[in-house]
Amino acid sequence: MLDRYLFGSTARISPEAPVPVVHVHETDDRPGGAANVAVNLASLGVSTRLLGIVGADAAADALEKILAARGIVCDFSCATDRPTITKTRVQSRGQQLIRLDEENVAAMPGDTMVNVLRGTLDGVGAVVLSDYGKGALSDVVALIAACREAGVPVLVDPKGSDFSKYRGASVITPNQSEFETVVGVCATDEELVSQARALLEQLDLEALLITRSEKGMLLLEAGGEPVFLSTQAREVYDVTGAGDTVIATLAGALASGENFSSSAALANVAAGLVVRKIGVATVTPGEISASLHQRGQGGRGLVNRAELLTMVADSREKGERVIMTNGCFDVLHAGHVSYLEEAKSLGDRLIVAINDDDSVRRLKGDSRPINALDDRMLVLAGLAAVDWVVPFSEDTPTSLIADVLPNVLVKGGDYTPAQIAGAKEVLQNGGEVRVLPFRDGHSSSQIIEKLRD
Repeated sequence: MLDRYLFGSTARISPEAPVPVVHVHETDDRPGGAANVAVNLASLGVSTRLLGIVGADAAADALEKILAARGIVCDFSCATDRPTITKTRVQSRGQQLIRLDEENVAAMPGDTMVNVLRGTLDGVGAVVLSDYGKGALSDVVALIAACREAGVPVLVDPKGSDFSKYRGASVITPNQSEFETVVGVCATDEELVSQARALLEQLDLEALLITRSEKGMLLLEAGGEPVFLSTQAREVYDVTGAGDTVIATLAGALASGENFSSSAALANVAAGLVVRKIGVATVTPGEISASLHQRGQGGRGLVNRAELLTMVADSREKGERVIMTNGCFDVLHAGHVSYLEEAKSLGDRLIVAINDDDSVRRLKGDSRPINALDDRMLVLAGLAAVDWVVPFSEDTPTSLIADVLPNVLVKGGDYTPAQIAGAKEVLQNGGEVRVLPFRDGHSSSQIIEKLRD
């Protein structure tokens, strides 16, 4: 589907009818339906191919162009008897005035999608079937069978009140309302589990994941005990597209070799992140890792520059004080740990910018670094004081610091503030620059020389 937004201003009522006249000044096309699931997968770094039905029209061209720009391979079947499903929303002053839908929901011949799918399953880690009841999955039974024959996990986001057609899927992901439409209202958690177990056996599923809004999720695996996952959302701004994020994260994790339990846990974290964003949105691996790290659940706050800036903006919205430091951190020692703990005590979030390997070599010679960038970042991210670790390739992190503009820039040693990279930019923004002493007797260079001796 193509979601088209028309944004404009309203200042008068039409003389032709009692409706507002909207002066459109911006048009925004976004992937919708199964295309949004594909976008979520691509955002997670998953190699993604999108199969589906489109019309022979400009909307299909626009949709494919947007998706191709995100690295998604489009394998569309073009139908001449229907348009590309397009939902046009007219918005003014933050409100939606009207939605115009262009669609023809007649079922497509079943073998259309089955034949295309069969030709794409080699080397695939997982298949997601997003059922919107629009006719593309008219033979979902054959699609599931094709996946199972190829040994590929198949996940289904179900639609309607007849789940029998999803028999044999690896997992289905209804929300509780959809689930209760099929099995009846469940007054207690015990009844929910009982009905879920019955449906799991009836449909010969490997697992069933029920999303429960503010109550989190319920995962039930064949032969396993129920797992209740509490909600991870601290604030909920918009639940639009949250189900797409859940099934995309679940599929990406399963395709990467994770089991159902850990995959569902990651999907739960992703859902908690996406509902805090306005509109149909996605999450990144860095956001999930940082969220896990902040909860002490074994995640690592390893991020790239773009991910860092997003999370810093979110941190500032919550009134948190951001601290930033930088260095090579080649051989981590007790002096580093004490220094980072003292830096963290100055605020709420600590960012450590770390020189990449080429940058270290330019600064310290060809014999350094002792430890590669990935190893140095992992060790730093494992420290309780550190929230986010981000690499930089320049000789100094000035440009990165200028982008972040922390509340406090910290450096260890005997520097003066004027000698510290990025100090000028931070001070001009109203921030602070602090110099903290290193602990005597602790030095990476001394450790390296001792090992050499």
